Amino acid sequence: MEACQNRLADLQKDLAGRESRSAALRRLANVATGSEPRNPGFHRFVLAERLDEVLLAANRRLGPMSDERYRLQRVRDEENRRIAAGLNLEVLDGYSGKTRPVDTLSGGESFQAALSLALGLADVVQQHSGGVKLDTVFVDEGFGSLDPNALELAMRCLEDLRQTGRLVGVISHVAEMKERIRDAQLRVTNVHGVSEARFVVT
Repeated sequence: MEACQNRLADLQKDLAGRESRSAALRRLANVATGSEPRNPGFHRFVLAERLDEVLLAANRRLGPMSDERYRLQRVRDEENRRIAAGLNLEVLDGYSGKTRPVDTLSGGESFQAALSLALGLADVVQQHSGGVKLDTVFVDEGFGSLDPNALELAMRCLEDLRQTGRLVGVISHVAEMKERIRDAQLRVTNVHGVSEARFVVT
């Protein structure tokens, strides 16, 4: 019994030492994985830094496209403290000087924001991909939600993009778009329930 008690005391002493050393490792693991409250974790931290680059590139287009009204930014302080901050977006409204959730944007404004983010992401991917180029951009619909002024600003953005040497493809049913885009059009018509497609090059 005495030998067992001595052995047990040695094991408990050894366990206490191991627990003390492992506490620092557990703390490091919790920080890295985001297990602790208000801690985004290492992977979210890296993604947030890359997202800042995308937002910087996106805002260079969203500014002119929204007549300098909107800027996208990351939410720095989440209302729900149980959620790790870092990757949610909000919009800074230049008219009011206040931020608001992105889901408060109208349909046309959401399209402008989404287009700006897509183009910003393409820019950042090219910067970090070792010379890989994204020379072609397709924009699928959304123009119908824009008012005439917003449509004009969006078209200017796409025209500026085309001037950099990229091929810009637009999928739209908006009549004004058909008038503005004259380089080449793939027109799809429905004849007796059968769709026909033909290229029109001017």
